[in-house]
Amino acid sequence: MKNDFLEIQKKRRSVYALGKNVKQSNGELVSFIENTIKESPSPFNSQSVRAAILFNESHDKLWDIVLSNLKPHLKDAEALKKTAAKINSFKAGYATILYFTDSDVVKGLEDQFPSYKDNFYDWSEQSQGNAQYAVWTGLADNGIGANLQHYNPLIDDDVRKEFDVPSNWKLRGEMVFGSIENPAQAKDYIDDDKRFIVFE
Repeated sequence: MKNDFLEIQKKRRSVYALGKNVKQSNGELVSFIENTIKESPSPFNSQSVRAAILFNESHDKLWDIVLSNLKPHLKDAEALKKTAAKINSFKAGYATILYFTDSDVVKGLEDQFPSYKDNFYDWSEQSQGNAQYAVWTGLADNGIGANLQHYNPLIDDDVRKEFDVPSNWKLRGEMVFGSIENPAQAKDYIDDDKRFIVFE
């Protein structure tokens, strides 16, 4: 077996120390992200994943929205200080990808295939995982760090208003990426015998 892809997978980590020293142009990044999502598998070839790629002021505005929505839920000034530092670490990154699911696509499949109706939402989440993992791994292979956040649904309404997102796009995650200023910590693995069963 070739191990090239396995070695690429090992590069994909949650990198939190991100910067703006990205060598690729915005155009190169957009083309890569769009095509990677397009080539990611989806059940029934439903292609339900949508994305908004935020650079510069739009990237900053997204993380301002996150902090603004978190403030009412923080108990004191110390909590605000810690939360602001965390959000600013995301803001220090180069750009953010907002991942959405087109709920109209999911509803259409539910109507078209009623016997599978209860599965299509779960399958759309699998589509999200496929697309997010593919982009994340591809960015890592290009020397770009990333981490994936989930401040949805807390920020959904403000994101929709700020970025004029269609009402049928449901936010599923926020992937911030940028230059790797410090590598990720070592990763632990559970024992294989607790994870895998092989029948021969």
